[in-house]
Amino acid sequence: MATSFYELSVPTFLQTVRAVAGFLDRASRHCSETGADPDEFVRARLSDDMAPFHFQIEAAWHHAVWGLEAAKTGVFAPPGLVGPVPFVELQAMMGKAEAALEAYTPDEVNSWAGRELDLQIGPRRLAFTSEALILSFSLPNFYFHAVTAYDILRARGVPIGKRDYEGQLRTRPA
Repeated sequence: MATSFYELSVPTFLQTVRAVAGFLDRASRHCSETGADPDEFVRARLSDDMAPFHFQIEAAWHHAVWGLEAAKTGVFAPPGLVGPVPFVELQAMMGKAEAALEAYTPDEVNSWAGRELDLQIGPRRLAFTSEALILSFSLPNFYFHAVTAYDILRARGVPIGKRDYEGQLRTRPA
């Protein structure tokens, strides 16, 4: 049986969006328990030449939601970055991403399969099909930013582990 475009994209994004929301919640609880300020994470970086935590969360949101919108419309046009915001607003972004992804129906997403679209990134023009955009551009970028956010929290002492990153696996009934 073939895997549908919907199955390749929406549940895949949802699994990790929910996991990110979960480890953001754990970070918030950790701060409550230790007296730390969760807003201290907002500008945290793994390395001086890497984007800060707030960017990682925004970029994960953009690649999940606007990757699919690009498959639908033919244009990758996420909203502008909002920059450093309170930690609670970063948590809200994951809630918005989850709600947007849950609103897509299988028939709707599957109808976008095979569409051709061009993505303009600076001087580069990249020609994709909908599936190739999701599988070779949006998902890799989404995972990069999600795991970088996880790593920043972990490096700052939040007690999270691999299972927190994996989220709820989509297993078959045993």
